[in-house]
Formats: sequence, C-alpha cells, structure tokens
Amino acid sequence: MADPLDAYSQVVSSVAAELLPKVASVRTREGSGSAVVFTADGFLLTNAHVLGSARSGTVAFADGSSGDFQVIGRDPLSDLAVVRAQAATPPPAELGDSDGLVVGQLVVAVGNPLGLTGSVTAGVVSGLGRSLPARSGSSMRLIEDVIQTDAALNPGNSGGALADSRARVVGINTAVAGIGVGLAVPMNGTTRSIIAALIRDGRVRRAFLGLVTSPAPLPEELRRRTGQSGALRVVEVVPGSPAHRAGLRAGDLVLSAGRNPVGDAQSLQRLMFAEAIGRPLPITVHRNGALVDVIAEPVELTGTGV
Repeated sequence: MADPLDAYSQVVSSVAAELLPKVASVRTREGSGSAVVFTADGFLLTNAHVLGSARSGTVAFADGSSGDFQVIGRDPLSDLAVVRAQAATPPPAELGDSDGLVVGQLVVAVGNPLGLTGSVTAGVVSGLGRSLPARSGSSMRLIEDVIQTDAALNPGNSGGALADSRARVVGINTAVAGIGVGLAVPMNGTTRSIIAALIRDGRVRRAFLGLVTSPAPLPEELRRRTGQSGALRVVEVVPGSPAHRAGLRAGDLVLSAGRNPVGDAQSLQRLMFAEAIGRPLPITVHRNGALVDVIAEPVELTGTGV
C-alpha cells in the first residue's frame, strides 16, 4: 500500500506545479501582495487592499518575467480588484466554485508572502460561512461565506490563490485572522458577478435595501409550508431606507426576495447589484404567524450608505 504521505505530497506538488507560474508577485508604491492570472489576455485577480489607491504597478512571475500593470477596477466592499498586465502572461488558472467545498477538504495556498516569490502552503478548510467586515468610506458590508483555512498565510499572501486538489482556484486569500487561521474570499456566483462588473465598468454598482440580518432556522411547521430550512432574521431596519419605507420590521423572517428563496445572507446580497436599483423588489416575510408580502425599491449604495 502506498504511503498516505506520498499521496498527500503528490497532490500538493501537482497543484503547486500548476499554479506557481500563474500567481504573480504584485508591487505598487503603497505595498505588495499577490495576484492570479485568470484570463488568456492578461487580466489578474487580487485584493483591493493590496492595491490601495494605486492605479498601476508591476507584476513578477516565477519564470523571472515581469512587467507593468494597470488597475482595471477595484471593489473594497468585496476586497477584490482586477488588474491587466501590459506584457505577456502565463496561461490562466482555472477558477473553481467554492460552493462545493466541505470542512476538512484539502486546500493549497499559493502566493508571495514576506517578499518570497512562489511560496506554497497546504492545509484544510477549517470553516465555511464565516463573515469578514469590509468598508469603503462610510459604507460597511460583510463579505459572506468567507473560507477559513489553516493553510499558513502571511503578509504578501493576500491576493494569491486558494486552490482545491485539482488546482482550481476556489478563493482569493485575503487575511490572516490569527495563528493558524487564514481567510479567503470565496470564488462563487456572486464573486464572478463582481469580477465581470470590474472588467466592464471598473467598479461595482450595488443596490441598498437597508436591512441588517442574520441567518435563522425555520420552525418545523414553516419548513413544511415553504420547503425551506432557513431564512434571514431582520435584526435592524435602517431608518428612512427602502426596507423601512416598505414596512419591514426588526424580527421579521425574510423568506424570499425577488420571488427567490432566501436561506442565507448571500442569497439576498447576490440580488443587490446594479440591475436591482430603482426596480420593485417583492419580499415575503413571516411575521406574527402570518406570511406578509411587501414591495421595496432598492436605491444605489453610495459612500454615505450603510
């Protein structure tokens, strides 16, 4: 029987061989970090906080090649940014889907920590569904479904790849939360929408509803009635917000929005993009034993939004 450590090492080394050429070291006048090539025409994905307010910088690859890049767009509220290299880049990494991750699954982090180009660490998914606060001016948002891993992350890993055993990028490493605790922005449907908006518009327009919520399980009777296992409990309604004007209240259980079931914060947040601004949004809540339907009209989130 093969030594399990050999099999483990083989997986990690194969992921490293696949991704090391595709993860660049990023440097601007404000700092440094990592970035992942994700298109054949030179677009790289990194963290917004790696770039700060810089509009350009340099990228360097494991093969010794380097060149300038221009910032295409950044979104501090997801901590994601897209840059474009001005010279040829290696073939792109494959973007995966973090929705398929399970706790205990092997993941490999590839980046450039502490100025050391092409570093690889391995670990497991330690937790899923974590939240990470992000701020842009006075606007505050929780990055939902953040991946927690024990793969060692250090300063400079930010913007690098968190990959599964098939070298698919399932997250972008973003923070060191403590000894043995690293966090990564998930690669999912919401993230892909943000990336597309950054490439297209250079920014992400978001809709503002004015709800502060937390996930909540549904009572058994309501589960049978709706076919859902969870919803969002309204913790706070921002005064004067679209949610307030629509009549939503603290304590409501949000069951659906836009006629789509709402089971977690991401279910609601993925609706809060440009196409929802100024359009009627039907919302169904459970309140005092009854189902209540309201219509809210989200407005555009600005620097003074919540």
